[in-house]
Amino acid sequence: MGKITEILNAAQQRAKEMNLPYEGALLPGEAYEIMQSAPGAKLVDVRTRAELDWVGRIPSAVEVEWATYPGMKPNPHFIAQFEQLVDREALVMFICRSGVRSHSAAALATQAGYPDCYNVLEGFEGDRDAGRHRKAVNGWCKRELPWEQG
Repeated sequence: MGKITEILNAAQQRAKEMNLPYEGALLPGEAYEIMQSAPGAKLVDVRTRAELDWVGRIPSAVEVEWATYPGMKPNPHFIAQFEQLVDREALVMFICRSGVRSHSAAALATQAGYPDCYNVLEGFEGDRDAGRHRKAVNGWCKRELPWEQG
């Protein structure tokens, strides 16, 4: 359990330094480590169904759209859907393409009374490179963490 405590302490320190409105900010490898070692921890992927279908999925992630495709309209049922799938006592990690929607989802879940919300920095595809492509600089995929396509 020492390693998990170490990871969470680092994530909480990042959140303080970045003045984030939730418990912590994790790097992709740290989130994966928690998924492997902390039963009951949930990774919530907030990307659109289209992104999940076309770009790829993380095995065992809970999927709740933050916004819908096309048009990226906010999902008015996000919290209701999330509450049906995730226990209030769970350690919850949010991920999206690059860490922006997951930041908002972690903040909203915290406001809704979930005390242990973490954002996964870099997201699934990571930041854009000089050619404006993702999956080349950082993120879940670039770090070669488990995911599947199709």
